[in-house]
Amino acid sequence: MNRRAFIVGGLGTLGVLAGGGALFTQRPEFGRLPQGERLARMEASPHYRNGKFQNLVPVQVMNEENGENRFVAMAKFLFGDKSHLSPKQVMLSKKTDLHSLNPHDDVVVWLGHSSFFMQLRGYRILIDPVFSSYASPIFFINKAFPGSNVYTAEDMPEIDVLAISHDHWDHLDYPTIMALKPKVKRIVCPLGVGEYFEGWGFEKELLYEEDWDTEIKLTDDLSIHILPSQHFSGRFLTSNPTLWCGFAFVTPQRKVYYTGDGGYGAHFKAIGQKFGGFDLILGENGQYNMAWHAIHMLPEETAQAAVDVGAKILLPAHSGKFALSRHPWQEPYQRLLQASQGKGYKLVTPEIGEAAYIAGGQAAGFDNWWERMQ
Repeated sequence: MNRRAFIVGGLGTLGVLAGGGALFTQRPEFGRLPQGERLARMEASPHYRNGKFQNLVPVQVMNEENGENRFVAMAKFLFGDKSHLSPKQVMLSKKTDLHSLNPHDDVVVWLGHSSFFMQLRGYRILIDPVFSSYASPIFFINKAFPGSNVYTAEDMPEIDVLAISHDHWDHLDYPTIMALKPKVKRIVCPLGVGEYFEGWGFEKELLYEEDWDTEIKLTDDLSIHILPSQHFSGRFLTSNPTLWCGFAFVTPQRKVYYTGDGGYGAHFKAIGQKFGGFDLILGENGQYNMAWHAIHMLPEETAQAAVDVGAKILLPAHSGKFALSRHPWQEPYQRLLQASQGKGYKLVTPEIGEAAYIAGGQAAGFDNWWERMQ
């Protein structure tokens, strides 16, 4: 009788947990899978096969031959020593008033991790904004470094273009998106990602949702190109339900390339040849691990990608706010600084909120601020 009660009680507990988990994933921030006309467009893409999107070159998201298996990696990440993963003091920042920027200036402001506010030819562009304290639907996972959330939606002026590279939690943040909703005039994203925005109540007319190697000509003097990256997508259990991408932002005077997330590949040279170089590359640099090397670059590869695309300036992204891997938090900057020696581009490393002005292929000098922190 006791054994039976134990089994029944255990099954009941599992049922409650499963039911609670099902309810949890019905929360709006998880979004809904693409359907209808949008799904038909996705299925027509040459990059969509067997019910999911594929990279240009087949890669393994988790390669156990180059590291530990995903369960060991997850256990070490959740329960291992984390003392070196985040700074021991509040992140340094120099908050720029975005409302007061001269509309004639071409400027980019790093907002932490892969979030950027950029002004080109007077157009205000916001890339992958995450203003929440966690890059996760669960409050105790992927907490932002103290002092790294300098900006809120209230600090943003009206946004001419909201550009979202893919649907991962550290790039597409539901509370941030909803807080920005009244300010957003247009949304540019890769195939499938528009489903989240429609599900969250955004008008379909705001969406510009395209496949790789597609130019979106928003005005006579601003084009945004959806470009390949070597990554993956999904906000929970479904694998690669939407496309991931990088962006090229092009005006008559400037060309800016944002890599989005992704591993190193031949697509960088192809992009460089297609556009004839860039004034600035916002390059992924951080949260790498040899176990997932195919879908996140090492700093030395970020440096090479900047060379491949013909960039005049490299500004690193994907670090300085969330610890999504187990390397020391300063390491991406240290390794990139070393790898950039003798390269044909200028490495610029502003603090969070510090404006980097782009003019004639130059940007104001910045110190190695991470060396002033513990």
